[in-house]
Amino acid sequence: MGISVALPAAMPHGSSRETTGRDPREVRGLTDGDLIRRVALRDADAFELLYRRFARPVFGLALRRLGDRMRAEDAVQETFAAVWRSARTYRPDRGAGAPWLYTVARNAIVDRSRSRSEPPAEVPDTAAVEPGPDERAEASYVAWRVHRALEELSDNERDVIELAYYGELSQSEIADFLGIPLGTVKTRTRAGLGRLADLLEGELQ
Repeated sequence: MGISVALPAAMPHGSSRETTGRDPREVRGLTDGDLIRRVALRDADAFELLYRRFARPVFGLALRRLGDRMRAEDAVQETFAAVWRSARTYRPDRGAGAPWLYTVARNAIVDRSRSRSEPPAEVPDTAAVEPGPDERAEASYVAWRVHRALEELSDNERDVIELAYYGELSQSEIADFLGIPLGTVKTRTRAGLGRLADLLEGELQ
């Protein structure tokens, strides 16, 4: 599932590339945790690389849960603004950097969701040819059914499926992002997809 993301620069107000004077290539080999620690020191190059690594999966999660591109983009910006503000609270001894960032992202998405009274809208796929009214209605209904079925999954199962299909992460990337073993990701994915298929099949009976 392809989602084209065109997000504005995430550099927080008041930060600048001139804060480092370093070639950005020097930070590319650093771990996520290393980057977060450098962000805590107001390293703008590290912040930009962290944004490039994680903006897309965060956007995918936000889009699925909020059902609106503008609100999803806002959630991404809020996530990285929070990363910039709270990077000093990250403790490497408590876990890798990606799960910490994922927690920040989930909180930003939840806050965005709470500010909206109506239920999230479906996220229609963008077709190359403009669909007719019947096709649009069918696509909306299918999207709504999948959305409702996903809500019936456990949080663990829903997280891995959303990251795979909306965040477009591989299973290895999901394992790194959530800070769990690859085998656990595979188990949760199989269980989640099986339950999702059962739920969708049950609606057709």
